[in-house]
Amino acid sequence: MSDPFADIRPYRDDEVPAVLQRLFRDSELLDAIARMGLGRLARWLPGLSRPGLSRLGLSRHAVRWYLRRQLGGAQDVHSVQMVIKHYVEKVIADTTAGLTVSGLEQLDPARPWLFISNHRDIVMDPAFTNYALHLGGHQTVRIAIGDNLLTKPWVSDLMRLNKSFIVKRSVGSGRALLAASRQLANYIRFSLQEERSPIWIAQREGRAKNGIDRTEPAVIKMLALSRDKQAESFSELINGLGIVPVSIAYELDPCDGLKAREMHLRSTTGAYAKSAQEDVASIARGISGQKGRVHVAFGTPLVGDFEDADAVAAEIDRQVVSLYCLHPTNMQAWQMLHGDNEAVPQTLTREPGSCSEAAFKARIDALPAEERPFALASYANAVATKLALKEAAGQPAPC
Repeated sequence: MSDPFADIRPYRDDEVPAVLQRLFRDSELLDAIARMGLGRLARWLPGLSRPGLSRLGLSRHAVRWYLRRQLGGAQDVHSVQMVIKHYVEKVIADTTAGLTVSGLEQLDPARPWLFISNHRDIVMDPAFTNYALHLGGHQTVRIAIGDNLLTKPWVSDLMRLNKSFIVKRSVGSGRALLAASRQLANYIRFSLQEERSPIWIAQREGRAKNGIDRTEPAVIKMLALSRDKQAESFSELINGLGIVPVSIAYELDPCDGLKAREMHLRSTTGAYAKSAQEDVASIARGISGQKGRVHVAFGTPLVGDFEDADAVAAEIDRQVVSLYCLHPTNMQAWQMLHGDNEAVPQTLTREPGSCSEAAFKARIDALPAEERPFALASYANAVATKLALKEAAGQPAPC
């Protein structure tokens, strides 16, 4: 029987050994890891840097040895994810001041949920969500990833080994785009309702670089492409998918300077040309950069009558903004932008912070002067959206 999702779905357990062997032989992957310095491996093998040796050739051999040592025994997806878990824990220990989680206790771990999250970091958003789910006794999620990030076959292999599935963004427009969107919608529904596997998708295409979390109704319209209009209402579809909003908040954004530069150029020139390796650089900085305190908040499942995609998007937005936990950096950025004449309302609560006011100011001051307002806004807009929610509801916005 043919597999209608073979070109986008994650790898199955029985496919893992062959994919790993392919990766161990991939010279581009081995060279890419070698160029990144090999991490601890470089320290274990000091001969790699000795003059007179072919560093790249020896590094490729050393990387292959290291990968086989780490992953050679993996026979299924769970084994691969347990190796990845070790590195996520190292990222948490080395680059955060602590990861906290809320709301997960309200969700039935036996139910496969569709987690729709705000999007601040390419890799770490789903990684932190997955880690929280794992610690809470839930299944890990299948993660939506755009094909624009899968620039090499080995990148696609690595992502699909970690339960990622592909969102085809490069198919053009018209019929091809509609067919790809319908395939994606059908796969998400198949995963949730037939294979009983939870899903993570971002609320929008691309990160919220300005710090304003807004769900694109197009995401919900995509999900609705799986609906049989003769047998199911729009609300029945939404209720059946088990949508749970997720709100992730970083005290510090490792990519704040990169985002500020892009927003400044878009503002002053009307356009921004992304370099060939820019996404890779953002991924690397997002993983290795300091993040301060990180909080992942899980919302409540969407249940009720929803007229259309806009109504669903509005409820996701309400929960994401309401659940978003402000850090002192958000408050300080607001104050730096607005001055003493507009104090931060005391009705907005905040998490404890690890970054001092002086350190945050120095971080912003290190940027070119014309880019600083954009960096500050990326932090301060979390306060602005809280205030807008408070005003709309006629009551204080919770943290």
